[in-house]
Amino acid sequence: MGCKAMRILILGSGVVGTTSAYYLSRAGHEVTVLDRQPAAGMETSFANAGQVSPGYSSPWAGPGIPVKAVKWLLMHHRPLVVWPGLDPKLYFWLARMLANCTEAAYRRNKARMVRLAEFSRDALDELRKDTGITYDERTLGTLQLFRTQKQLDHVHADTEVLDVHGVPYDLLDPAGCIRAEPALARVRGKFVGGLRLPGDETGDAHLFTQRLAEICARQGVTFRYGVTVDALRQDGGRITGVAVSGGEVLTADAYVAAMGSYTPALLAPLGIRLPVYPVKGYSLTLPIADPDAAPRSTVMDETYKVAITRLGDRIRVGGTAELAGFNLSLRAPRRATLAYSVGDLFPAGGDIEEATFWTGLRPMTPDGTPIVGATRFANLFTNTGHGTLGWTMACGSGRVLADIIGGRAPEIDTSDLSVARYAEAA
Repeated sequence: MGCKAMRILILGSGVVGTTSAYYLSRAGHEVTVLDRQPAAGMETSFANAGQVSPGYSSPWAGPGIPVKAVKWLLMHHRPLVVWPGLDPKLYFWLARMLANCTEAAYRRNKARMVRLAEFSRDALDELRKDTGITYDERTLGTLQLFRTQKQLDHVHADTEVLDVHGVPYDLLDPAGCIRAEPALARVRGKFVGGLRLPGDETGDAHLFTQRLAEICARQGVTFRYGVTVDALRQDGGRITGVAVSGGEVLTADAYVAAMGSYTPALLAPLGIRLPVYPVKGYSLTLPIADPDAAPRSTVMDETYKVAITRLGDRIRVGGTAELAGFNLSLRAPRRATLAYSVGDLFPAGGDIEEATFWTGLRPMTPDGTPIVGATRFANLFTNTGHGTLGWTMACGSGRVLADIIGGRAPEIDTSDLSVARYAEAA
């Protein structure tokens, strides 16, 4: 498409859409962002777990996952919940996910996820230096905490891939875990070791998104909130406009679909099938009661798949994978699981009675990798499907997408990130 300045419409102002706007604007394009919400970052980016974790970037699909999934479904505080229904899209997605549960697929998928996530972490660092943005960020690494010896014994599958990509890590005994997270000394008998990823970071994705939107606006980006995207118009292999609420049709030179779990429904009438399914996650946000009894950074409770993160004067507790379509109801058992995990590991850290409870839909692909890049329409691009790693991969995804749209070679290999990889696998 060349390197000339273009008018670009971005559909969605979550952390992924807003970082896309930042990099496209910085490249000299005239950018407009549309969102149905009254401000940026109000849906999936609003209260996520707070991790920027390239070292923890792994596909859900992997060897042994089907057996583990059955065990998770039978746990009292279960990390996985499935609400069976008549949604054929769920079963199609599950079938494709199960097809990725091989050793070869796991290594391939994790490798490309780590590649994008590591690049994204570096891009975030550069953005932070360039803009001075703050968002309750910490660069103290993350700790994956193992409660059982079996969990610790199986960590080699992840560390082998980390070795290949040069991602630093430390395997820790209980004393090492306590050195990384001193508050764990109070519950020393509840874990056997951990995997520390010193290059990982934490921060409030919602705060980041809103402040980056302000920076973008100063760069000339137009944000139009309270606008619902109804349909894309197309003719002759190109998108000709976006029909929005009120009957208006907006036009541009290029279009970016970054609407998270809602992107597939937008693109399906064009014949583009995105294997993205909403995986519902929950979080609690509680005020810190005793700073010395709270986590310093993020602790991943491997047993319950719960992340416990310090964000300023708050603790964010995020977790659960619930397959329930687009249902956004807040379910009490999910709150109980999050409360149990944080209360068990950091019993005096936060005030659970003052916690706020939230849920959001993570746009998951069956292979774990987001769908970033071109489509079969010459001027339509996607930036979606990041699952639990939207915050981790946002800056890198926005930066490579800006290069792709501008006709420049991205700084990392993006040949396996677009929707075309699914056609090739078919």
